Amino acid sequence: MTHTHRNLTPQSKDADGRPRKAIASQVHLVERLTQFLCDDSLELLKQHIDELAKDITAAQTEEPAPPEAPADEGTISLDRSYILAELAQIQESRTLERAVYYAKRLLRGIVEVKTNGINDINLLRWKEYDEVISDSLWVIPRRDNSGAHIAEYWGNYVPQIPHQMMVRYTKRNDWVLDAFMGSGTTLIEGRRLGRNCIGIELNPQVAARAGELVNAEPNRYNTVADIVTGDNRTAIVQDILHKNGIDRVQLVMLHPPYYDIIKFSSDARDLSNAATLEQFLAMFGETLDNVTPCLEKRRYLCVVIGDKYAGGEWIPLGFYCMNEVLKRPFQLKAIIAKNFEETRGKRNQQELWRYRALAGGFYVYKHEYVMVFRAR
Repeated sequence: MTHTHRNLTPQSKDADGRPRKAIASQVHLVERLTQFLCDDSLELLKQHIDELAKDITAAQTEEPAPPEAPADEGTISLDRSYILAELAQIQESRTLERAVYYAKRLLRGIVEVKTNGINDINLLRWKEYDEVISDSLWVIPRRDNSGAHIAEYWGNYVPQIPHQMMVRYTKRNDWVLDAFMGSGTTLIEGRRLGRNCIGIELNPQVAARAGELVNAEPNRYNTVADIVTGDNRTAIVQDILHKNGIDRVQLVMLHPPYYDIIKFSSDARDLSNAATLEQFLAMFGETLDNVTPCLEKRRYLCVVIGDKYAGGEWIPLGFYCMNEVLKRPFQLKAIIAKNFEETRGKRNQQELWRYRALAGGFYVYKHEYVMVFRAR
């Protein structure tokens, strides 16, 4: 674990995964909590905690200051609900020793940072990260269409997927490679989160459109978004990295076509044009062999993939792709099932697909996989 101390200055929350519901506290939490620890009775400590909770509740809610903004001396930026919940736990304590323990834990979470070394999540304040998903079932009601994110491109994944991956497996200023860039969803989200990104896209028109979308997203952290037009099976990735002054990336995102469900182009190099399932998997393996050597050891690869039906048979495409990855030096860390309620191919046809399922003895699949691997 990595331990560091930090200055008590306003901090942005969107780049490390916490929700935008911060308060800029002017009540000098550190000083007050330190004073409370000198209380010699449980009743007095609870009285002081109650006063502090009322002050925080009455404080004006503010947007977190950007990192380049000047800090007011003695101020901190915290999530209101997190702080109030921690104070409530102190108030519910039955002994002075337990109340002091909770107060010291809160104080430590304010003045120290403890991470696992690969992300910016402060484990001393882990309860504050309520938007970071840690379960293997993701029910996302709707895609994020804010800012430059769009849904006009067939087959692009919801921005919440790269968001979650980058928050969990990268730090600000780390590098992310998306080898099936499409409309630039990963690069847009990387710009929002302060991650540098490289995207490889086979289709020149799609790559150009992605560039427009990425450039439309504000770049508050001055990150790099490098768009490369080419075949991810043959592109010289090391040259691309060296052009950006790096040797390795810290996260690789792969969202390949789901075999031939959607034909993205007429280019024979496009995986959606593979003649057979075996050829599709061989082409996917070539992508793995070309791009994953640039991944830093013990860092993470994310593959987003779904299954398909063919000839009345469920084809477990996701697990076939998983096996391709596991033929390489990777270990499987997670298989996440992410829901989707409606695809463009099934839009406004729910009743028809339900009838087909009942008549044909199959189930309408409403999920895709987010598979997470760590490089050995």
